[in-house]
Amino acid sequence: MKFIEWFPFYQQIRTEFGYSTEKDQKAAEMLSNMIKDKALLVSKIQKKIQGKHVLVIGAGPSLEKNIEFIKKNKKYIKIAADGVVEILLNSKIKPDIVVSDLDGNPKYLRMAEKMGAIMVIHAHGDNMENLQKNVPKFRKIIGTTQVMPTENVYNFGGFTDGDRSVFLAEEMKAKSITLVGMDLDNKPRKFAASDQDSQIDIKRKKLMAAKRLLEMLGRQSKSKLINKSNTKIKGIKSEP
Repeated sequence: MKFIEWFPFYQQIRTEFGYSTEKDQKAAEMLSNMIKDKALLVSKIQKKIQGKHVLVIGAGPSLEKNIEFIKKNKKYIKIAADGVVEILLNSKIKPDIVVSDLDGNPKYLRMAEKMGAIMVIHAHGDNMENLQKNVPKFRKIIGTTQVMPTENVYNFGGFTDGDRSVFLAEEMKAKSITLVGMDLDNKPRKFAASDQDSQIDIKRKKLMAAKRLLEMLGRQSKSKLINKSNTKIKGIKSEP
């Protein structure tokens, strides 16, 4: 997706959640500077995805019933959305690509990279501290942003780690993209015990924003989109 096409969607998200374009841009530039010596070329991830069948895996409740499906179907390139990495590794499933804004357990994110996963790390105004703390611990990174791209930091579209994974697979010309554990009508699978109701409400609003973006993508995607999650997403065929 071209930046000029994405920006109106970002503006809507920014208005809805009160984000700062300036802070988001500052985070993108910070990530760009941090990964000068460890940035992967987009061609690396495109070679992995182009023409392939891709699974985008989220941590929604329907993931559990699909664990065996993921294990049995070796043909898929597996893209894991952030926090689901811990669940996958504990289930003896190795992701091929991890898309993360570093909210997930850093121990498991680093473990995934050591096992060969390509790390796609997202910068935004609220995760600059996590970027400073964790980016130096990775060997190679593809950087992403939701604002203007900069050197080694790209904007493929998308908002949350899950829908951003789908946009990435589409941009890299996947043959098909199957959504697993992307239950966007539910709260995320794992909340910290200290989460307040207001935090849960924000997370639900983010899932709704992700659903809107995927419905938009469903109308124009050149990849075949399939949904094995509980949420019905207009424009994406549901399969049991």
